[in-house]
Amino acid sequence: MADRTGSQVIEAWPEESREAARLVIDQYGEPHEVTDSLLTWHGVGPWKRLVASQAFHQHEFPAPHIDAVESFIDYRVPPAKLTPLAEFDGSVIVDRTPGEVSARCHDEQANFLALNLMHDIVMNERTVDDARRYYAEEFLGARRGDPTPYMDGLRFRPPDGGTADPDQRVLSDDDLERAVEQGNARA
Repeated sequence: MADRTGSQVIEAWPEESREAARLVIDQYGEPHEVTDSLLTWHGVGPWKRLVASQAFHQHEFPAPHIDAVESFIDYRVPPAKLTPLAEFDGSVIVDRTPGEVSARCHDEQANFLALNLMHDIVMNERTVDDARRYYAEEFLGARRGDPTPYMDGLRFRPPDGGTADPDQRVLSDDDLERAVEQGNARA
């Protein structure tokens, strides 16, 4: 597979995901990693990682489209904001342990929009309802050719690492050793 380019691989993909992947290739060139089902770029644009996938998901918000391109940034989301972000957009994905947030949509511009609004929610600058309303307004504005400031790029600077949240240890070494001893005693 190492001798095949992303452009070659996507020829076998469904039209929906092929079109989305082509937009990324046109923007950033051939990917750094290529498999039959995924193309991955590292450190391009403002992204920690950018992934185009052969698999795509139907998404109805704010209007029917497919999600096939996922843009990752380092970002720590407070646990209390996880539910509001899930209510905002199911294609905004928080991976708390490594400290990453991604947005998965059809193109990079929609991912900018989703992540900018995610940041507004985390910073208490917008409510979920306001963010959803604004997303729909800017989505329509893009179709009209109006200025779309939330789709032009990230409006905040994501941290460069240091966002992992390994959580809190609740079991001591003694607890673990006792459990092993109890298990061995039962055997």
